[in-house]
Amino acid sequence: MIKGRRSRPDPRFFAGSGKADEIAAAVRDSGAEVVLFNHELSPAQERNLERHVQARVVDRVTLILDIFASRAQSAEGKLQVELAQLQHLSTRLVRGWTHLERQKGGIGLRGPGETQLETDRRLLGDRVKALKTRLGKLSKQRQTQRRARGRNRVKTLALVGYTNAGKSTLFNALTRAGAYAADQLFATLDTTSRKLYLQGLGEVVVSDTVDFISDLPHSLIAAFRATLEATAEADLLLHVVDSASPNRDRQMYEVDKVLAEIGAGGVPQLLVYNKIDLSGAAPGAEKDEYGKLRAVRVSARTGAGLDDLRRALAEILLMERPDGGAVIARADRNDLTL
Repeated sequence: MIKGRRSRPDPRFFAGSGKADEIAAAVRDSGAEVVLFNHELSPAQERNLERHVQARVVDRVTLILDIFASRAQSAEGKLQVELAQLQHLSTRLVRGWTHLERQKGGIGLRGPGETQLETDRRLLGDRVKALKTRLGKLSKQRQTQRRARGRNRVKTLALVGYTNAGKSTLFNALTRAGAYAADQLFATLDTTSRKLYLQGLGEVVVSDTVDFISDLPHSLIAAFRATLEATAEADLLLHVVDSASPNRDRQMYEVDKVLAEIGAGGVPQLLVYNKIDLSGAAPGAEKDEYGKLRAVRVSARTGAGLDDLRRALAEILLMERPDGGAVIARADRNDLTL
């Protein structure tokens, strides 16, 4: 791993010419075929670096998109990832999209005076347009389903959290859904919804949503906006936090930042401190001086604290203001101790 500090990115190499030479030397010595940058590179910086280090250069955005592509399972998830990839790659397009001409039989493929690059860009643009159309139809279907739940007055919960915080494990523990859960980045890309019975309240709908991460690519947020609409329209967000992570506070901040970007910043939250089996904290609920719930400590893996969480959810959803908002204290990030 090669690190460096700069007051501002170098316009040519991002990392500066000296650091670029160091990276090139490391590539030669190790025989590496790929260089990963934990930053977003401009198309020009990426091309300059590849020529200089004589290896493929992958920036943070491209890597995240590649991981998302390998994780997507549902048809909608695959469409969303492909859209994000195409929108990102459109700024880096040189060649590579002429395979699409086979889908059209080559008839009317290239206009008069149109260069190969212009043809590729047009084909890519057509594919992006088609993906947006298909995703738009799926979004309308989701809206219809949410309106139906609204008419039936079914309460909705959405699990949100930084990647690998244990959302899917908690989702399975609460609903016995059997959703895919693994100790890896972005294990959840496809929103899954299940019913959960809460004592004194009845059935509610719980949704497991896309994992968040710092500096999440804007193209990815835009592509997944239809999926994330369920988050913005939920009655309550369960903000799942890895209580054993040394970067816990930073991860919570990043999740709140993405929630604000998708219009869910005003949705009531309940902090769920997960993985207490690793942090050593005791299970239970935390209330402020007015008796309002602000956090619950659980272990989704062992089941500790899950009964406290169910009781907390029922209490919050039963206590409604006249305007329909849940009465819940937003936790103070600085005075919670685990």
